[in-house]
Amino acid sequence: MGSEAAKLIGAGLAAIGVGAAAIGVGLIWGNFLSGALRNPSASDGQFGRVFIGTALAEGLGIFAFLIALILLFVSH
Repeated sequence: MGSEAAKLIGAGLAAIGVGAAAIGVGLIWGNFLSGALRNPSASDGQFGRVFIGTALAEGLGIFAFLIALILLFVSH
């Protein structure tokens, strides 16, 4: 019984990374839009970097979700 509870707590803690990735993506796009409204001529040069940052943040979120699933279904 204790091992099952520890596994669920560990999976829940690992799933926090999914929410953190969502916050990160929101910060990336919010700051980009804020900067683009201040200087629209420079926004075209930064648009590719925004997608790279979004992809990295989402990749970390997917990795955290994968770790949570492994903790739930694979570990004994």
